[in-house]
Amino acid sequence: MKPLNKLKMIRARKRLSIIQSAYIPWKGFFDLVNRCDEYVILDSVQFSKGHWHNRNRIKTDRGPAWITIPVETAGRLEQRIQDVTIAGPWSEQHWHALERNYRGATFFPTLSTTVRQWYELADREKRLTAVNELFLLRIIELLGIRTKITRDETYQPQGARDDRVLDICLKAGATNYLSGPSARAYIDEGKFRRAGILVEWMTYSGYPEYPQLWGTFEHHVSILDMLFNAGPSAPNWSGLSSRGDEAGPA
Repeated sequence: MKPLNKLKMIRARKRLSIIQSAYIPWKGFFDLVNRCDEYVILDSVQFSKGHWHNRNRIKTDRGPAWITIPVETAGRLEQRIQDVTIAGPWSEQHWHALERNYRGATFFPTLSTTVRQWYELADREKRLTAVNELFLLRIIELLGIRTKITRDETYQPQGARDDRVLDICLKAGATNYLSGPSARAYIDEGKFRRAGILVEWMTYSGYPEYPQLWGTFEHHVSILDMLFNAGPSAPNWSGLSSRGDEAGPA
């Protein structure tokens, strides 16, 4: 009897991204998430003041301006993002800022009721991470993104910095880890390679300019800017219209 041929097992690719949550992020964030099979919200790590966790920028007649969710930080310098609580009223102020600056945008009349409802729901939340997740889930649904969204607590991650990231990748069964470029400072690609995981780097250059209010075009603003100005064609301006193997629009 001839010996059976050994079958070579091919591991299906699973691309993962792991990023701390942010408040209504820019289009590049959603482009990255769309290129992955699963996005893990990394909110079991330390909250950073001045980060994007609780603020973002919108376009105004005076240029980009910050809208910020007030959070409790006094005596809580080492608190985790998932534990950060909201300090006071904010949603009405943010909505009025959006209404004031985008009511002249082409698709504001179409989307205003929907986005206003998001803010009404977010106003009921006490924790920042819940607000960020609410907007994340609503926006990816609107954009038709099919990526699985998971919280890092699902994987009970261990270690710090890239060890923590690697631990999540292994527990999630990832073959590829797609990272933003700022993580080059601490990601040891060799460590991931030895664990059987390929590190890929997202490229955020090359996004085309869509019709935008208020003078000189600005890429680095909340994705709400693109939604209000570009509407259903938003995926064509943000790398979302395709989901290929490449790691960026350039």
